[in-house]
Amino acid sequence: MPQEIENIVFSRFVNQPVPFELISLQELYDRCGRSSYDLSVPHRIEFHCLIVITAGTSTHKADFKEELLFPGIILPITKGQVHSFNKDLTVEGYVISFDETFIMHNMSEKNLFHFLHVYHSPSVHIGQENLSIIQPYIEILSTELNSEKLNLKSEFLQSAFMLLLLQIKRLSIYKHKTFESQKFKDFIKFKQHICTHYKENHNAKEYAHMMQVSYKYLNDICKEITGNTAKVFINNWLLLEIKRTISENKYSSQEIAYRLGFKEHSNFIRFFKKHTGTTPSKFKIT
Repeated sequence: MPQEIENIVFSRFVNQPVPFELISLQELYDRCGRSSYDLSVPHRIEFHCLIVITAGTSTHKADFKEELLFPGIILPITKGQVHSFNKDLTVEGYVISFDETFIMHNMSEKNLFHFLHVYHSPSVHIGQENLSIIQPYIEILSTELNSEKLNLKSEFLQSAFMLLLLQIKRLSIYKHKTFESQKFKDFIKFKQHICTHYKENHNAKEYAHMMQVSYKYLNDICKEITGNTAKVFINNWLLLEIKRTISENKYSSQEIAYRLGFKEHSNFIRFFKKHTGTTPSKFKIT
């Protein structure tokens, strides 16, 4: 049987007034070691984080896909993802963690657009030669976090973090494709609707109706941004959530089918096997 996935909330290791933290990877490993927590065991996070690699090489898994770590690579990890580190620490860098309320509180629409644009990517490569450019922003965040002044602390940290993200976006070697602003906003709205309703609605046309746009328009923006139709995007979302839930080892196949909005268990089995070539009961974390 696969090992049970733990859901890690922000407060699991952090207790401070502002739901934002910046620590080195060494500090993260040391902290988890003191708590007898194994970072190499896949776990689902209930907050967002940003991993910045400054030296060494290793690998990192997020949602069952392996990513190579090397100097200049940055991984945006979103709330709900299942991820794990290598057991041995062979890289240097930073982990910035923050609760969703921190980033969404009083954020301007423009900054939210940039945040979502960066977090739409599984990884961002800025190049080792550009690490010195983002280092001052990391130091500002660290200094503010260690300050005892609480007045406007959250606002200052949010602004400084956004400057870091903007600099990362600007330095990206593999440039972020610049989508037409309104189309990308509508795509994000589509993702948010799925996040809210995927347990009861798997129909792309109904999502278009919720958004008050045509089914053709929804398909067009999905194809432009993801290369897939809206229906395929929904199916991929469901498959990922099924794999995450199976990996938690908490629910039976019938319970997962019910939780994810399949009216018949047999339809759930058929859907999963069609897209993966195996059954839910045979799926294990690799």
